[in-house]
Amino acid sequence: MTEKIEISKLDTINIGIVGHIDHGKTTLLQKLSGKWADTHSEELKRGITIKLGYADAIIYDSEGKLTTNRNSKGKPIRYITFVDAPGHEMLMATMLSGAAIMDAAILVVAANEGIKPQTQEHLVALKAKKIKKVIIVQNKIDLVSKERALKNHEDIKNFVKGTIAEDAPIIPISAQQEVNLDKVLEELCKIKIAEQLLKEKPLFLVARSFDINLPRTKIKDLHGGVLGGALKKGVLKIGDIIEIKPGYSYKKNIPANRNSEYQYKTVQSKIVSMQKGEYPITKATPGGSLAIETELDPSLTKADALSGSVASLQDNLPEITEKITIKFTLFKEVFGTGKHEPVQNLKTPETLMLSLNTSTTVGQLIKINKDEAELTLKIPIVPLKGESIGIARNFNNHWRLIGFGEIC
Repeated sequence: MTEKIEISKLDTINIGIVGHIDHGKTTLLQKLSGKWADTHSEELKRGITIKLGYADAIIYDSEGKLTTNRNSKGKPIRYITFVDAPGHEMLMATMLSGAAIMDAAILVVAANEGIKPQTQEHLVALKAKKIKKVIIVQNKIDLVSKERALKNHEDIKNFVKGTIAEDAPIIPISAQQEVNLDKVLEELCKIKIAEQLLKEKPLFLVARSFDINLPRTKIKDLHGGVLGGALKKGVLKIGDIIEIKPGYSYKKNIPANRNSEYQYKTVQSKIVSMQKGEYPITKATPGGSLAIETELDPSLTKADALSGSVASLQDNLPEITEKITIKFTLFKEVFGTGKHEPVQNLKTPETLMLSLNTSTTVGQLIKINKDEAELTLKIPIVPLKGESIGIARNFNNHWRLIGFGEIC
């Protein structure tokens, strides 16, 4: 049974859980939220996170100790949505999409294995997506000696020196044994959402889209298409009319000069209902995951058909484009390979993978001028000025993050 809690009165926030594939990220999420996020059948077979995993939890203050246990009878103080990002090197695009909806992140490092190439790659990905608040969790301390745990702690401090996580707390834990998880919750409760975001125009990032109707549902009982993601700015209410861009794609009368074989159509719809996790709400503010039921034909939203889109109130979003100019910064070396390879300068007409908000597209460089580059895109984007972009290059059929930028 759903708890009788007024979610709208709680601070809400999206927390990413990132790091190397075998360092216990998904176990940590399960212990903090009570949910095992890897529900996709292929994920269970392979033992890795392929899609983004989501889990919601409420932090309670139970006589001075923080917990996510619903039976604690404590006072609810914060609503958290955890985003479990893939740790596998071949799934960097998915990780970058997940970073777009994170307000802060937990970087997991296993004490028995230490810093791995994917640990480095995920940390620079957080920088590329302008994540400024990081909590470092030193996991699996139950598997090592005190001396090795202290050495690993020192290695982590040296690793983050000069990075966005230089001043991040490092919390030794055992997720499996539930040691020090309350200390992680204490740090999560210190993170604040900027209040000025409430006054800006709404910007909802679509990470998933669904058809929630069961087979053979009667027409009168059908629900409209559902969008899942995060409201990054502004306020949305039931009854608002929203527009969704780029919208849905289709093949039809493609001009020869177009980069993509698909055309895209912006869609508009009314918000019918909204939920944060299992809790219905009437007004949404930034922070936490959000599901929006619309009046859209569910065939438009099934199987994540609208994921990667952005939504706002009518006439708030710029027109979609297949050509952009970005201001970019390249890293000194390629992270994720463990080889310390230098990042070579961009060259026309090379192809790059660009991650913008929850969307991923491929762009071909057509012009470079110092730290600015012009690209034509395979999949159009909504060009929100100043939005951060992750830039990846193909190395032996693996996309590797080589820098970041923003739309000019």
